[in-house]
Amino acid sequence: MRKISNIFIALAIILSNVMCAVVAYNYCTMQWGAKYAAYSAPASVAFLYAVPYGIGIVVSVIVAIVLRKKGK
Repeated sequence: MRKISNIFIALAIILSNVMCAVVAYNYCTMQWGAKYAAYSAPASVAFLYAVPYGIGIVVSVIVAIVLRKKGK
């Protein structure tokens, strides 16, 4: 159980890094689009991409904690 718990911890860390990259890219794209391509949405809409990643990170951490407790 401890090895599987470590896998879920690693998954949570990887998801957080991917989330940061995706949100930053989309924020820059939205900023450029609002300035030059006449996008109607503000750049802060890009932060909505963080919601599913955040849910995945929370679920991964909860599963890791539960598995670590079962392993003891």
